[in-house]
Amino acid sequence: MKLTKIIFLLISAFLTGSSLGCNPSAKKIFIKGRQIWVDDAPFFIKGICYNPVPKGSEKRDFNTLETDLKLMVEAGINTLRVYSPIEEKSVLDKIEAAGIKVIISIGYDQQGYYDLITKSYINYVEKYKDHNAILLWELGNEYNYHPEWFDGDIKKWYVILNQAAKTIHQIDRNHPVSSAHGELPDSLAFSICNDLDLWGLNVYRWDNPNELFEQWEELSDKPLYFSEAGSDSYMTTDRDGFIQGENQKAQSVANYKIVDAVFQNAHLISGLTLFSFSDEWWKAGNPHQQDIGGFAPNSSGVPYDGSPNEEYWGIVDIDRNKKESFHVLKEQYKNFDLKKQTPQ
Repeated sequence: MKLTKIIFLLISAFLTGSSLGCNPSAKKIFIKGRQIWVDDAPFFIKGICYNPVPKGSEKRDFNTLETDLKLMVEAGINTLRVYSPIEEKSVLDKIEAAGIKVIISIGYDQQGYYDLITKSYINYVEKYKDHNAILLWELGNEYNYHPEWFDGDIKKWYVILNQAAKTIHQIDRNHPVSSAHGELPDSLAFSICNDLDLWGLNVYRWDNPNELFEQWEELSDKPLYFSEAGSDSYMTTDRDGFIQGENQKAQSVANYKIVDAVFQNAHLISGLTLFSFSDEWWKAGNPHQQDIGGFAPNSSGVPYDGSPNEEYWGIVDIDRNKKESFHVLKEQYKNFDLKKQTPQ
């Protein structure tokens, strides 16, 4: 190719943003005060955690994506949070077409493919930084509960986290970077992680997280959102008027109160991704059947029995039948208006 033609193509790409991987219609996503903004409007996360693992499997797949997206749109969900990067562009395209954003979590896997130490995540960020489905990048999920992954020194994790955030900012200036932290960060985390734009918090404080909003207001002026919150639909014992066994009412009552608390504090929080979209049968026993039990950090705060029962967290079951919580969440998400909740 002649030099003059190469120069012409480069100039054209610069002026139009239409080649060399650029997306001229890419949304500008940024932080303003305690809010996430998409272009010229604040964006409030009405989200759900999404990890579609079918019966008999322990591996995520997207065979039910079209059905799932229809249910999400019906429920007023505008954001998905996934626990590992989505490899397939076709999946991101379908999410975008549904009018939904996605929070991409990046962390470790067994092959180290997205290892935050070796920086093998860089190619992924480079590849998808202009995709309009992306809302933000999120680094790690509750890694503060696992100092054993960092030679017993959690400070090492915070250093890695902050460096990764800084690296992503150098690659992609169009998306914020977060981390999903187990409960409130401490002074060590805040002192090191200056390059995070916002914090996601996995919060399980029964059905009332209100105290946390006051705590956050004193700790930080950055945005936060609940990267996990909610309740399961199985009661291990009779308690608080809810009977033992499969109990969708207990789940729907708890989730309603948690979501309502978030909405009532929209001036301090940027939303939540409720845990979770569908039941996952792989977590507590035989993946071919739904088992009770399982373990999660900080599980004593799970309403209303202090037991997470890991395979019962969906607002739909594994066959995509709607639980009571689906209908309650739909009413809340559809009726929420950020403009009425926050001063303009």
